[in-house]
Amino acid sequence: MTTLTVETSALVGRHLRHLGRVPMRLLGVTVMPVAYVVIFGYLFGSVIEVPEGGYREFLMAGIFAQMMLTNLQHTALGVVDDLGNGIDDRFRSLPIAGLAVPLARTLADLTRVVIACGAMALVGFAMGWRTHSGPVQVLAGFGLLLLLGFTASWIGVLLGLRLRSAETVSAVAFLVIMPMTFLSNAFIPLRGLPDWLRVLCEWNPLSAVVAACRELFGNPGTTGDALPMRHPVAASLLLTIALLLISATLATHTYRAAARGR
Repeated sequence: MTTLTVETSALVGRHLRHLGRVPMRLLGVTVMPVAYVVIFGYLFGSVIEVPEGGYREFLMAGIFAQMMLTNLQHTALGVVDDLGNGIDDRFRSLPIAGLAVPLARTLADLTRVVIACGAMALVGFAMGWRTHSGPVQVLAGFGLLLLLGFTASWIGVLLGLRLRSAETVSAVAFLVIMPMTFLSNAFIPLRGLPDWLRVLCEWNPLSAVVAACRELFGNPGTTGDALPMRHPVAASLLLTIALLLISATLATHTYRAAARGR
């Protein structure tokens, strides 16, 4: 095993042990998403009609994607907490790779959303959600969701290092998460929207991920004229990987620059 792998594994273990001692930290990524599944599934499902299937099957990909996107805020607040309690200064004083600390944070937070994803899937299954494709496609859909969660976590690292304030992080995260979620196809079909608003929603990167997951799960969805809607799997992969590379590079550079006292 390489030095980076050993150091990252040790730090991931620290985060997970801390999570075990403070299980309340799981509530934000389990209870709320599960509540969204139940509330939106029954509330919106009673008034929204989806072509070629039920609303609850249409909804699940959107709820999964929204939960992955909120990883941005959880990670950013965790980074701010580490900066404030002095543990980050201790890490920087140790002879460990600069990449190990933010990488461990993102991997640990990805583990949390995997747990939440499992809880949501169980609740969705109980409410009638089913996949209608092969196991490879289903696993590919969940893999795409985890890629989105990992990317959102790296963006959170960058925000936490730059903003350094829990209040500011929460405000900025809200301004990112809410428009991306509700100006997308996560909860509603886009066919009834005004043309200008539909185009905006179709080019939202979250819409591409949601459409791709619906296609991979074999769930009902809506198509569109925009390129990401016509080729959602390819578009979501390209957009998410590009965002991951950019955010991870900037976050690592920011962390290393702070460690050098710049």
